[in-house]
Parts: sequence; C-alpha cells; structure tokens
Amino acid sequence: MLVLGIESSCDETGVALISDTEGLLADALHTQIDMHRAYGGVVPELASRDHIRRAVALADVVLEKADRKRSDIDAVAVTEGPGLAGALLVGASVGHAIGWALDVPVIGINHMEGHLLAARLADPKPEFPFLALLVSGGHTQFMKVEAFGKYELLGETLDDAAGEAFDKTAQLLGLPYPGGPAVSALAEKGTPGAVELSRPMIHSPNLDMSFSGLKTSVLTAVTKAEAPNDETFRADLARGFVDAVTDVLSQKLIRAMRMTKMTEVVVAGGVSANKQLRAALTDVVRRRRGRIYFPPMRLCTDNGAMIAAAGLARLQSMTPEEIEACRRSTSFGVKPRWSLAGR
Repeated sequence: MLVLGIESSCDETGVALISDTEGLLADALHTQIDMHRAYGGVVPELASRDHIRRAVALADVVLEKADRKRSDIDAVAVTEGPGLAGALLVGASVGHAIGWALDVPVIGINHMEGHLLAARLADPKPEFPFLALLVSGGHTQFMKVEAFGKYELLGETLDDAAGEAFDKTAQLLGLPYPGGPAVSALAEKGTPGAVELSRPMIHSPNLDMSFSGLKTSVLTAVTKAEAPNDETFRADLARGFVDAVTDVLSQKLIRAMRMTKMTEVVVAGGVSANKQLRAALTDVVRRRRGRIYFPPMRLCTDNGAMIAAAGLARLQSMTPEEIEACRRSTSFGVKPRWSLAGR
C-alpha cells in the first residue's frame, strides 16, 4: 500500500510517500520562514497562499524522487487539524482532489497524532505502550499512549505552549523568527544561574504546566535591565529562559513517569529539536533506567512524512467498509481546534 501524505497546518508545506513494505520512500518540505520573518510571526493569509503554490509541485517532486507514478498511489492522508483554518483547507483541498481524481480513499489526520508517531520513523523505534511529551509551537502535552489510536491526555499547558514562549522571548531579545533556534543558540553563550527566572507550576502535584508567567519574567528582566542590549546580559537571559523551560519539563516528566510507571518515553514536536531540552530529558529518562525516543531531527518540525505514516497506520486499523466509505465520500472539512485526547 502506497500512501501520499500532505501537511499544511501552519507555515510548512510537507509532502511524503510511504509504503507499508518499504517504509518512507521520499519526502519534500518547503518552509515559509523567510517570508514570515519580516512580520515577526506567521501571517495566516500569506501562509495559505504559499501552500497553494507549493502543494501540487511538491507532490510531483516526491513521486519523482520515489520513482513512482500518480496512479501508484493507493490512499492520501491530509492534515485535517489542528492548525490555521485557511492553511488546512489548502492541504485538504489538494488531497481530496488527488483522491477523487485517482478514485482512492482520503484520510483526515490529526496533526498532533502525526508528531506522536514521527518517532516511529526512527531506528530503533518505540513500541506501544509509551509515555509521550508533545512539545511544539501550539501544544505542550503529556499523553499516555496505550496503542495506535488510544491516547489519554495526562496534562497540558494552561496558557502559552513552550514553543510560543520561545517565540515571544525571542522578540523581547530582538532575535529573529522562529524564536526556538535563535534563543537556543544565544543561550549556549550564557552563564547558568546568572539570571534566575520563575518556573510556574513546577511543584504542582499534577502534570499541567504554564509558560505565560515565564514569558512575563523575561519581560520584567528586560524592562529592569540597565543595559538590555548588552550581549552578555542577553545571552544570560536566554540561558535563564531555556533552563527554566527545561527544568519545568524535566520535573513534569519525572512526575509523569512515576504516575504511570512507564519507562518508554517519546518526545516529539518542533521544540523536541532543542539541543538543551534533548540533553536534559535524555538524562532524566536514563537515570530512571528508561529509554527515550525522538523523531529524526529533520522530522521534528511539521512535515509530510509524519502525516503519511499516521495515514498508513490509520488505514491499517480500518475495516474494508470504512476505507470504502472514505473513497466514496464527496465532502470534507477541517478542524482548526481538534484535540487528540480520546482518539
């Protein structure tokens, strides 16, 4: 079975082709970072228009790289949500048009489920069940994953996601969009402990989190600084911010492992590419004689491969009647707000 995956939830257009016997055959990605950088963040209308220009062209690139024809496609998987409504509609429209033209089923995929399963594209890959930390620009969640499609939300951020806090901190420090890589790079030049910032909810007995207070701590530090543009101060502040995020997520992960008694851990989402966070969480899990898995670095951010993989897994879990219903369907929609819990 050959599945074409299309991702267009935000500012990356990703397309990939995956086989149930050969694995990931090819993938292609176009990022809109340079376009949005001038505005300090994603402009939804511009994102949607750029997806229109890229999606079909990238599908052709992927087919050529995999040495396959359009007629070889057995199913199409598209990101149905969560994400920007306009951007999602572009990917869904292209995916369903391809599906209808080829008379193959089209499967709507939860974007976060794609991130959740991206680590299974690595070698070695995690086996079910496992504990997952999804940490991205829009989500920070702990999930108990019993099996494919069986997810339990254990805790999540009550306000800003970790990725949002990175982007807002980058703005306060005068760093370019996207904030995560820029803040992380500057933090490497800073001195640990030189700037201490709040760690909201780090001692709360549950697995919920909060990062808006940390963002406010950064703003307060910048406002009170005698020389806010001093390079040493900026580096120390960036280090203090990264250490605060890392400490919160590390302590919550320890609590999650104790609560669930699970030692297999998956960390996924765009922020999982952060160098300092990877090192800290790896240390937490190994100290508890567990195993930790991350997606391949290039598959941490939004991409078509994770959507294709999730689409293949969902198809394999469906009955022939359900697959036929997808093939025959003549309508579609998107879900800008779509919780993964309870899937």
